[in-house]
Amino acid sequence: MVVTKSKKIVIYTSIVIVFLGMLSLYFFWNPSNHAFFPKCPFYAFTGIFCPGCGSQRAIHKLINGEIVEGIRHNYLILLLFIVLGYQSILFLLNKFTSTTYKNLTHKPITTKVILVIVILFWILRNISVVPFTELAP
Repeated sequence: MVVTKSKKIVIYTSIVIVFLGMLSLYFFWNPSNHAFFPKCPFYAFTGIFCPGCGSQRAIHKLINGEIVEGIRHNYLILLLFIVLGYQSILFLLNKFTSTTYKNLTHKPITTKVILVIVILFWILRNISVVPFTELAP
């Protein structure tokens, strides 16, 4: 299937519109106060926080400029920003310069390190002893 330039523009424009729509949803409505935001099924069934618990509230707080409060809802959002920022910068460098940079996130060791960080975060945020209670959303 051949994707023409005009189809690409329509696809990219649609993605941007959906993304901005989702951002505006999180900007105007706090997930803590509205039932139409999905709740964590893992927490609902087990009572244990998953690594993603608090992410919706974190996004809401970050978009509204409450950076510290947003990060406190889910500290893994920092890792997300680091990885997305790295991927974005690398994409732009490879697209607009003549040098090709290798992506470190595609190496197995990077995947393993991120997996260990996520698993440790998952375990530690469910320990109800100070200072680990700070990791809970």
